Amino acid sequence: MADPATYRPAPGQVPDSPGVYRFRDEHGRVIYVGKAKSLRSRLGSYFQDLSALHPRTQQMVTTAASVEWTVVGTEVEALALEFSWIKEFDPRFNVKYRDDKSYPYLAVTLAEQFPRVQVMRGAKRAGTRYFGPYGHAWAIRETVDLLLRVFPIRSCSSGVFRRAAQSGRPCLLGYIDKCAAPCVGRITPEDHRALAEDFCDFMAGDSAKFVRRLERRMQEASAELEFETAARLRDDIAALQRATEKNAVVLPDGTDADVFALVGDDLEAAVQVFHVRGGRIRGQRGWIVEKVEDVTDAELVEHLLQQVYGEGAGAEVSEHASAGAVRPERAAPSTSAVPREVLVPVLPPDVDQVTAWLGVLRGSRVQVRIPQRGDKRSLAETVRRNAEHALVLHRTRRAGDLTTRSQALREIQEALGLPTAPLRIECYDISTTQGTHQVASMVVFEDGLARKSEYRHFVVRGPDGEGARDDTAAMYEVITRRFRRYLEDQARSGALDLGEHDDVQPGDDVESHGGLESHGGGRPHSDAPGGEVPAEVTERPGRFAYPPNLVVVDGGQPQVAAAARALADLGVDDVALCGLAKRLEEVWLPGEDYPVILERSSEGLYLLQRVRDEAHRFAIRHHRTRRSKGMTVSALDTVPGLGPARKAALLKHFGSVARLRAATVEQVAEVPGMGRRTAQVVLTSLGGDGAAAAGQRPGTAAPGMLEP
Repeated sequence: MADPATYRPAPGQVPDSPGVYRFRDEHGRVIYVGKAKSLRSRLGSYFQDLSALHPRTQQMVTTAASVEWTVVGTEVEALALEFSWIKEFDPRFNVKYRDDKSYPYLAVTLAEQFPRVQVMRGAKRAGTRYFGPYGHAWAIRETVDLLLRVFPIRSCSSGVFRRAAQSGRPCLLGYIDKCAAPCVGRITPEDHRALAEDFCDFMAGDSAKFVRRLERRMQEASAELEFETAARLRDDIAALQRATEKNAVVLPDGTDADVFALVGDDLEAAVQVFHVRGGRIRGQRGWIVEKVEDVTDAELVEHLLQQVYGEGAGAEVSEHASAGAVRPERAAPSTSAVPREVLVPVLPPDVDQVTAWLGVLRGSRVQVRIPQRGDKRSLAETVRRNAEHALVLHRTRRAGDLTTRSQALREIQEALGLPTAPLRIECYDISTTQGTHQVASMVVFEDGLARKSEYRHFVVRGPDGEGARDDTAAMYEVITRRFRRYLEDQARSGALDLGEHDDVQPGDDVESHGGLESHGGGRPHSDAPGGEVPAEVTERPGRFAYPPNLVVVDGGQPQVAAAARALADLGVDDVALCGLAKRLEEVWLPGEDYPVILERSSEGLYLLQRVRDEAHRFAIRHHRTRRSKGMTVSALDTVPGLGPARKAALLKHFGSVARLRAATVEQVAEVPGMGRRTAQVVLTSLGGDGAAAAGQRPGTAAPGMLEP
């Protein structure tokens, strides 16, 4: 526990102007981000008597080891920068908004040459127009199935589209007139894009014009005695009407509004929002909020509006270190993301700044207010009842979850004799098949929950590059590489001196899960005047900049001894270590002759088992991937003198070995890195045209070659 007085800024250093501040822990990780009209006044409130602070604020300031700030021009800029940094650093003491489910959206990929309609979840992509969110994916598919009668745009995957284009035959949807079949040229790219834009207009609420258009065409067809065409148009009109009837009109005059409700207590809250477009409820979304900081309902609403509208704004913040200010730079805002009206249960404390920020995102005026009477008030009550129900359901499902996790961490702390609860646990497992394709996994649990963005894979190399001799040698190598990188990252950020650790070698490579890096910020720059940190020292640290409180290895006494030896060789003595043996679920500590036995019903043992099983699953998955790749044999593998780079260049140029075999020597020689002599060798080995030129019978492979 740190004393806030040790890092309190000197009086007069903190400017009396708007800005954004960050608290960092002893490892340089950003643990809290906030904004203030006056940095001097706001930061001063954190360094008063600890007994006067809220308990969660006490925990934050005693966990922190430094504070830094950045001055901005206006409070609106501070609002945008605060949101940007919260998304980037994911501070543990900021309010957490967790979706109560993963909501599906109806998406149209307008960035593609032939736009596609599909169901999408997760992060939104540029160049794609979204409608929703919806409660269920089947509801989207029902709507799309109805609308494809009138707007037959592409809905197939890229693979199906490509195969249809190559074969010249459309898929089933093309034969039943639910796709215009752009894959085979039945419709031009321009006409297909016009269809997709009409589809988007209909989904955005402009449905009446399409119904009128179809009614007019139906009457014309009937007048010309084309009764079959008129009947088909009649069915199309019915399909559009059924699609629009799925959304009941709740507000008049084509109102566009988002209606928010908030219900909770001191620890957590449930938030619901109804998206109303064109007077109809087009979607619903909910969050469960863990109040990890001391906030009022008004401040929660402000954070909520940042969460909802900041995600779709595509805001990018660039720092101007020389000017000491931050200017938000944004792409063209989406007018559908921010509606004309935002109805909230409580006005945010800085409502004028929030309104101005939303107006910038929308590109026109936005009204943030509390509904007082009429239909909007009634709808707000409905949203509130949904929030109450969501909170009750959440508490029913997770009644003991927070308590159970805290109990598990406390039991592990007591059983292993740790000074504090292990808030960050890393677990390592080795996977191999008779010494081949050796890999290791590192999984991370924070506060008892998996943090998958920080999972890592290791490829075990061994002293000769052919792998380790056994699991203990592999464990020693993996722990050494992980903590060598930790020491290297700390030294690079100025926290340690590389001269104290001569064995730190730059460039030690590790495979990451999904290419993600851990969140956080660099160490504060102690020489920066007034605590203002230049842009170059606010970059994210390396992937292994944060040490765990506890390292768990999958195995017993030998694996623990190997890991302990690796930590000792690097001089790391502030990280706890244990091993979990599978047979009897015994917990082994380094240097102990007897294991620690936890009760079978222990929550601490259950958490260790979950961590170990997750590491085992992650290692097995990566091992299977590498093993399957290692068993794949290509006809190019045995071509003499052909390395990986030229193999890749040939396959990229020709697309397949079959096309390469049919090429001429001159065509192969045109590939970058290939000459005529090498081209002749390749075709001779494959039995292509070059083989015929050399007197070998075409169509036959060289002896010992595998046909693809």
